[in-house]
Amino acid sequence: LQVLGFEVDTVNSVQFSNHTGYAHWKGQVLNSDELHELYEGLKLNKVNQYDYVLTGYTRDTSFLAMVVDIVQELKQQNSNLVYVCDPVMGDKWNGEGSMYVPKDLLPVYRDKVVPVADIITPNQFEAELLTGRKIQTEKEALEVMDMLHAMGPETVVITSSDLQAPLGNDYLIALGSHRKTKADGTKVTQRIRVESPKVDAVFVGTGDLFAAMLLAWTHKHPNNLKVACEKTVSAMQHVLQRTIKSAKAQAGEGNKPNSAHLELRMVQSKKDIENPEIIVKATVL
Repeated sequence: LQVLGFEVDTVNSVQFSNHTGYAHWKGQVLNSDELHELYEGLKLNKVNQYDYVLTGYTRDTSFLAMVVDIVQELKQQNSNLVYVCDPVMGDKWNGEGSMYVPKDLLPVYRDKVVPVADIITPNQFEAELLTGRKIQTEKEALEVMDMLHAMGPETVVITSSDLQAPLGNDYLIALGSHRKTKADGTKVTQRIRVESPKVDAVFVGTGDLFAAMLLAWTHKHPNNLKVACEKTVSAMQHVLQRTIKSAKAQAGEGNKPNSAHLELRMVQSKKDIENPEIIVKATVL
């Protein structure tokens, strides 16, 4: 976001030695009191004038509930504030979904967070958790996105899914839906499908990168979810291709790259983040 020209005030929800894709990690999980104290500091200096709030990985329910209070307060100050929420809860491995945050975060996301969010970026498993509905077909995915719209957010992007891609098994499907209420009260929905080449490795942090870039590109293309998603997913592809190439070189011929090798090559991808060459196109549904 900073590379794309945004002024960012960062608040860590956790302070860990490393991301949780490694075998071990040490550190602290922030609670609501600690978040409140940090927010108070921003408020005392009168710098709490925001256009966007972005949240991702969180492990504490009280912290998450405090986020909702802060977002509501900021929206009272600026009715145009956009809250982008990546409801990080879990994922699917070999078709089986499991949560990697405490289970009691789900009701807080579903009942408190999603209703105040404007843009949400769940993966398929998270979208299923939030709505209580399984997705097996694209039609069901679109219905789940409609359910998520009904909960509050104008823009819903299912960032990854295990749906069959029209282009074949080597592609991963993401789906986007943007619902706008026109001046006369009618609702218009734009829906898109993005198919991007699968990269054979497990990366950590791709969801965070996706949510941040979607924020940036929807800001630059406010009424064009297609272009925003094309730029987001294309930039992701550039970062992942560079990362896997570098990881394989580090691991050496015939060896499997480890977590350290697979750290996203963010700094090396600065130009691709600033101005991504569109290598993935979206289809309007």
